[in-house]
Amino acid sequence: MNPDKLAALRARYATAKGGDIFDPAFKAIADTQFRDGETRRWPFAGVPTLLDAPYRPDAAETGFADLDVALVGVPMDLGVTNRTGTRFGPRAVRAIERIGPYEHVLKALPTYELRVADIGDVPFQSRFSLERCHADIEAFYRRIVAAGVRPLSVGGDHSVSLPILKAVGAERPVGMIHIDAHADTSGEYEGAKFHHGGPFRQAVLDGVLDPERTIQIGIRGSADWLWEFSTESGMTMIHAEEVDALGIPAIVEKARAIVGEGPTYLSFDIDSIDPAFAPGTGTPEVGGLTPREVLALMRGCAGLDIVGGDVVEVAPQYDATTNTAHVAGQMLLEILALMSRAPSLRR
Repeated sequence: MNPDKLAALRARYATAKGGDIFDPAFKAIADTQFRDGETRRWPFAGVPTLLDAPYRPDAAETGFADLDVALVGVPMDLGVTNRTGTRFGPRAVRAIERIGPYEHVLKALPTYELRVADIGDVPFQSRFSLERCHADIEAFYRRIVAAGVRPLSVGGDHSVSLPILKAVGAERPVGMIHIDAHADTSGEYEGAKFHHGGPFRQAVLDGVLDPERTIQIGIRGSADWLWEFSTESGMTMIHAEEVDALGIPAIVEKARAIVGEGPTYLSFDIDSIDPAFAPGTGTPEVGGLTPREVLALMRGCAGLDIVGGDVVEVAPQYDATTNTAHVAGQMLLEILALMSRAPSLRR
């Protein structure tokens, strides 16, 4: 080794502490994480929150003051068609440590760049009535949106996206990037049309989702014959088996062209990920995307006008490893990072 180089390294780093970072950009990040040059918050201590954001359970009482983004838990799974348990999803994602705060590809530090807080869970009036739960969700999110705050949610089953979209898209229909194993555009079953297999059909029919500005990525499985509404309404569907042939860059380019510059919602269902990586969900489908593919898809959306999003269908009791919740937490960070780059966000 060059002795002069070694001497220079020793002079700078021999007595440096873990928080002594010399690159200006990295130092700015380190300054948010270290005290006294070496003391960091313990990731396994304290009260867990979504993305370790400040906990503001009183935010609704104060009109969501001083927030850009509200992180919200939606612990409701009355709309599932198979295995229950996603009501425990928000709690499981909160318990995951070591997610963020830095997103190294986008060079984003969203929980510090934005005024963001975990405002707790939607206040439900009934644990038994799906219709009342949807009404509670819509009413709560209308208050968030009316305050000029953007919602980012953790469910819960995918039916929760409908009342959220009815709030986010109330003034104008939004476009959507939807990453999922299922298109979720089926109709009424057994007297119920608000289940987790049909929120986006209803969102289109309610005039809050623009189907021609909607792309669905990762679709697969034995229920594919249920999704004719997606095609007929003008949604773009990319099946999981097409991903390798098309390539992630081409899919990103298509997604950006479809949603354009308008307001866009990003809905991520954990079952889009192959169950080898994320088994903790109620409707697993073999042959899914990898976490790295989804990360690349999301990162390619930087600069789009993401005005809200959700991470849904985490059912932690089916995954003893906690991998599913860990993947969900990472995707939550990615969506928040995209929101921090939204052109319409006034900080």
